[in-house]
Amino acid sequence: MGFFALIFGIVLIGAVLWDALESIILPRTVARRVGLSTLFIELIWKGYRLVGKVKPTGNPWRERLLGAFGPVSLLILIGIWAWLLIFAFTLISWGLGVPLSGGESSFGVHFYESAVTFFTVGYGDVTGTTAMGRTLNVIEASMGFGFLALVIGYIPVLYGSFSRREATILLLDARAGSPPTAGELLKRYDAHGLEALTELLKELEMWSANLLESYLSYPSLSLYRSQHEKMSWLGALTMILDACSILEVSCNPESPEQNRLLRQADLSFALARHVIVDLAYIMDLPPVAPKQDRLPPEEWARLVASLKDHGVFVCDRDQAYEKLAERRHEYEAYLNGLSEALFLPLPPWLPADGEKDSWQVSAWDTDGHF
Repeated sequence: MGFFALIFGIVLIGAVLWDALESIILPRTVARRVGLSTLFIELIWKGYRLVGKVKPTGNPWRERLLGAFGPVSLLILIGIWAWLLIFAFTLISWGLGVPLSGGESSFGVHFYESAVTFFTVGYGDVTGTTAMGRTLNVIEASMGFGFLALVIGYIPVLYGSFSRREATILLLDARAGSPPTAGELLKRYDAHGLEALTELLKELEMWSANLLESYLSYPSLSLYRSQHEKMSWLGALTMILDACSILEVSCNPESPEQNRLLRQADLSFALARHVIVDLAYIMDLPPVAPKQDRLPPEEWARLVASLKDHGVFVCDRDQAYEKLAERRHEYEAYLNGLSEALFLPLPPWLPADGEKDSWQVSAWDTDGHF
């Protein structure tokens, strides 16, 4: 029995250290991992999703509970890593029959001695009395100290990535509405000229690249929700894809200014689609065809009319709609799959008439702020 406990303890330490190392330190490739952290997140998220199904959309408690999942699950995961390491060292010490001071060597006492050593509490009431026992104590204390250092360094990096993500999303409030929509972006930037829109798409391309890199390194970051219900990273990506698609079917390549905008729209579209496809693969969320068309013909007619009223160039309505449908087919199923799994609603192509941005209202107004 002691031999099997020893072997299992060694294997468990290796599994936990590799999982923590891969999650925190090692750069990650585009692949679905099978590890302790992945299984843990998937398992508890499936149960936690009931919150999103039971509570109606727009319920403040629903958003608070869903928003708490990312940070809370991270803290629980760190705790699980720590206690699994403690349990593994307990198995090794107990399996080797290491004698402890005080004369009692039950499994419970070995577990207590392992926990005190790992957290470097230093009570000294129970310790190993042989060279083997002291060696295990030193190894475990060193591992506990290093584990604490990794956690202290990991959390600020994660929240730094979250802050950079949210800063760009919040900037879209005044630039593309709340939630950000493609139609509102094109209407508001027409007054500033095509060069300003080209530069914005270039900035959003860089934001998409940073988003992809951070999600590959820290997939749990995708579960961190934005501070405002109308603003989300998935909504921002949707707006980028929608806006670039409209530009691709509307820009005149013979115009030098529009040709530069068209080129940038192609680049921004490619990277934004790259993000959603890779993230869907990592999270094992296959594309799901939307149950309802996000842009039916009547909504497209309203969008075209609104854009033309603001002087935005749009090609022939029927011809552009057909080309746009082909482009939408490349990304909408992935967006819908992520939206249903993460309970992040997708924005429309154009906001309802008279809808205000978040910066135009406050928590004391009847139409609300958050």
